[in-house]
Amino acid sequence: MTWVGALIARLDRTLNHPKDTSGLRKFYGVIALGVLTLIPVIVVVLCLELLRLIFTPLQTHILEGLAASTLIAQRSLWEHVRAVLDGFEPNGLSGGRKAVSMIVGRDPEQLDEAGVVRAAIESLAENFSDGIVAPLFWTALGGLPGVTAYKSINTADSMIGHLTPRHAAFGWASAKLDDLVNLPASRLSALWIILGAMTMRGASPSGAFRAVRRDARHHRSPNAGWPEAAMAGALGLKLAGPRVYGGVTVEDYWMGNGRSEATQDDLARALRLYRRACIIQGLVLVGLTLMVCF
Repeated sequence: MTWVGALIARLDRTLNHPKDTSGLRKFYGVIALGVLTLIPVIVVVLCLELLRLIFTPLQTHILEGLAASTLIAQRSLWEHVRAVLDGFEPNGLSGGRKAVSMIVGRDPEQLDEAGVVRAAIESLAENFSDGIVAPLFWTALGGLPGVTAYKSINTADSMIGHLTPRHAAFGWASAKLDDLVNLPASRLSALWIILGAMTMRGASPSGAFRAVRRDARHHRSPNAGWPEAAMAGALGLKLAGPRVYGGVTVEDYWMGNGRSEATQDDLARALRLYRRACIIQGLVLVGLTLMVCF
């Protein structure tokens, strides 16, 4: 999706002018969102039509599935979060801080060991929803064009969907649409975590369910609270809460009512639970595929 990022940057330079009114910048932001979503989808549809002229329907579906799989970062997410755990071993807290700075936006120097671990677990939970469950959901719903549209919207949100003076108006549509397209996956990701907790000794599926019911809707993000609350409740932790970004404290509701003093062992447990949630999601998808085929 590198070229989509380049397209977004080009549209930002071309259409987003500080001298324009907020309303006009919102309008141009809607136009930009339509362009950066439609162009990649049209390209993908044309490529699929070309493949259908060359290959059999079965071969085309296999190629489509392989292409879609490159947009799902299941292994990459595990490796990035595992790197935080590995970073503690040779270099202690400084190693953990350096590794976690690669996956979160908060100031790592403000984090103690428990803060580093919580940040890594929160990133694991949120990106499980955004980076794995959501792409699979939109692939199942709309094939390669569906997941391409999703990734385009998600990339736009990450680049321009911020409450900064430059992007608060221009990126408004991208941020709102990203919230909407991630809504189904956030609920599903919480379900997969709860089911994963049922298969893991020491994890609490009932605690995860209670945390989701009690806390998820209070998170400042309409979606991130669901997997974070499920992960917190399953592991007996408190996640989210007040955090520091660029020297500014952002107040947020705690997810879960367990320990805030998270340990390296808790991060290892979170990674095990993540893998079980991925396996359960895969089994469900296989089962649904078999039902459709037979």
